[in-house]
Amino acid sequence: MAQQKALILPKPLGSFEVGEKPIPSPGPGDLLVRVESAGLQPLEWKIQKNEHGLSKFAEPYPAVLGVDIAGTVEAVGEGVTRFAKGDRVLTQGHVVPDKAGFQQYTLADTDFTTKIPVGLSFDEASTLPSSAISAAFGLYNPLPRGAGLTPPWEAGGREKHAGKPILIFGGSSSVGQLVIQFAKLSGLSPIITTASPHNAPLLKSLGATHVVDRSLSPAAAIAGITSAPLTLIYDAVSFGETQHAAWRLLAPGGVLVVTLPPVFDVEEGKSEGKTAMQVFGIAHAPLPGQRESAKTFFAALEDLLKKGEIKPNPVRVLPGGLNAIPEGLQELEEGRVSGQKLVVHPHETQ
Repeated sequence: MAQQKALILPKPLGSFEVGEKPIPSPGPGDLLVRVESAGLQPLEWKIQKNEHGLSKFAEPYPAVLGVDIAGTVEAVGEGVTRFAKGDRVLTQGHVVPDKAGFQQYTLADTDFTTKIPVGLSFDEASTLPSSAISAAFGLYNPLPRGAGLTPPWEAGGREKHAGKPILIFGGSSSVGQLVIQFAKLSGLSPIITTASPHNAPLLKSLGATHVVDRSLSPAAAIAGITSAPLTLIYDAVSFGETQHAAWRLLAPGGVLVVTLPPVFDVEEGKSEGKTAMQVFGIAHAPLPGQRESAKTFFAALEDLLKKGEIKPNPVRVLPGGLNAIPEGLQELEEGRVSGQKLVVHPHETQ
């Protein structure tokens, strides 16, 4: 059986090792994809370090991680009609050895795969799967799994929420950049985000109307921007400090979307109709309606990308292929990545 190189996590709290494993064969509904670019995201270091108990999501070990994938279709499984050998695709992988991205070839579920339009590189495409679905699920999934807005890809969804303000903590994060873009498509306004001042030009180009220095308290700045009640806040950072600040700023009847478990007492806000929910931007998560929502989203994403209405994160490629991933994940853990997505090329691995 043909072998490939893969970055393997041998056990919980273990160290990553580059090793070899068989190239899998696609089953019904699957694609075999040559991984040209794999994006790094915080989920991976959190699984390795068992942050928030996440190491269990990689069981059984040894594990292969990596969920943001762009590459070329090498073969298709039985029943596949929408894709063919040679197609350029982006896909959200799964934290199981044959369907993860930190290897040279992977299996992809066609329901969670989109063709890459002309003009978008593999590196750019690999920034999108998890960030885009996390942003979309948080805004458009029905309560209690999202804020319940009408998606812009549905009839009447464009500009439907005009005049409704949104506050986004962490606009320069991978997810934050996509939340800004979807907010613009939905007509939300003003679109206020916190970020470092040097990222303000990027975020305004994506649709943010106001960028508040993340080192300052946002309350005073927001009071000078809008008098409308803040009934929608998306915290793409979700550290304790930002969650508490967001919960205080949320108006009665509002929804706060967080990307990590809430650190405050959600029950306290129920008397005011406040709702807090954690978004799960993983298509494979075993939640009610998750797979169908993801399938609908990935089908819509292709057209949004073709029209240039959704743009990728800025990219920084790490040389060295799979060998570069541990250091890149450490950069993410230490908060040394701002406004960029780290990407590797698995086939550059020596």
